[in-house]
Amino acid sequence: MLKVGVLGAGHLGKIHLRLLNQSDKYELVGFYDENHENGAKIAAEFGYKQFDTIAKLIHAVDVIDIVTPTLSHYKCAKVSIKSGKHVFIEKPISTTVAEAEEIIALAKEYNVKGQVGHVERFNPAFIAVKDQIENPMFIETHRLAEFNPRGTDVPVVLDLMIHDIDAILSVVKSKVKAVHASGVSVLSQSPDIANARIEFENGCVANITSSRISMKNMRKSRFFQKDAYISVDYLDKICEVVKMKEAPEVPGDFDMILQNAEGEKKQIYFNNPEVSHNNAILDELETFADAINNNTTPIVTLEDGTEALRVAYMIIDSMNEK
Repeated sequence: MLKVGVLGAGHLGKIHLRLLNQSDKYELVGFYDENHENGAKIAAEFGYKQFDTIAKLIHAVDVIDIVTPTLSHYKCAKVSIKSGKHVFIEKPISTTVAEAEEIIALAKEYNVKGQVGHVERFNPAFIAVKDQIENPMFIETHRLAEFNPRGTDVPVVLDLMIHDIDAILSVVKSKVKAVHASGVSVLSQSPDIANARIEFENGCVANITSSRISMKNMRKSRFFQKDAYISVDYLDKICEVVKMKEAPEVPGDFDMILQNAEGEKKQIYFNNPEVSHNNAILDELETFADAINNNTTPIVTLEDGTEALRVAYMIIDSMNEK
């Protein structure tokens, strides 16, 4: 079991503490929170050990789980890595791309592993269809959330949209060619609603919409590729695959056949892959433990987190130009 410590005991930090305490791959040593009063309450309520300095916690563990506000990710990661500790960093990896690139360089220099908390990669609906997403040419995503003051210190692109950016980059094996985006600030000082069109060098286009002032929550993506349409509902954890193949010579009574203007006939068939329900946050933490113990590549690398941040800032820059 790897000894692990958590930096940050806010809303998400408390979830990480609970899951790490349950995991049979980690030994939860304790946590540090800069709000000592908040930390004392959590320590008293749940029995986790509270450390009074970051340095003492880092010294006591093998792995540091960074669940602090984004502004401090770089500082926390830097001191942890320089102490030779593996780091799990909640998304986004850092405040700037330059900071993220330095985190990558430090991890290589000190020979430690790092993973970024892009949790939708571990969503069971996405996992169920990921292997069937092959060379998509058009992607449409909607991530809508009811207003929550937590997270509004950053643009909605870094708060919500970055989930979909990372998922898209994981299935489109091509470089980004161009980005066009628009955003509107409604309640916050930064954009609360954003739409981005990402064009890739291979011709794929992704249209992404995110909002944090919606009346209802929605987290859906649709992937269109040759002879297939794949939908993923991250919220309800369901997915659907609609495929086309050459129509049989003699269709069955219940076969769905479409004919185009050229007279070609295609049979449509539906598939609802089985979704194995999981705890995505626990899975991302435990697969990181596996990567450390087996000396393999983490599922969401520091490089993945940096690329998602880079594209996010391309979107923000495009919005600022307008």
